Amino acid sequence: MDTSLHDLPTLCRQLGLSDRPDDIAAFIAEHRLNDAGGPLAAAPFWTPAQAAFLTEAIEQDSDWCEAVDELDRLLRG
Repeated sequence: MDTSLHDLPTLCRQLGLSDRPDDIAAFIAEHRLNDAGGPLAAAPFWTPAQAAFLTEAIEQDSDWCEAVDELDRLLRG
């Protein structure tokens, strides 16, 4: 059984980003998305590997999908 956390800080770490709250807030402020801008994984600032991970998380309804949705909401907020 997988008991690892799948929250926003852990998602950021999985994506190779800092998981510190201040760094997450700075990333969100710097990478704001247009509300109607298409899927999160299509944003221009992701590497191909990051985009693939985000796409897979949503398409497979994985344990990560809630954290990915949260990141999406924050970037569009």
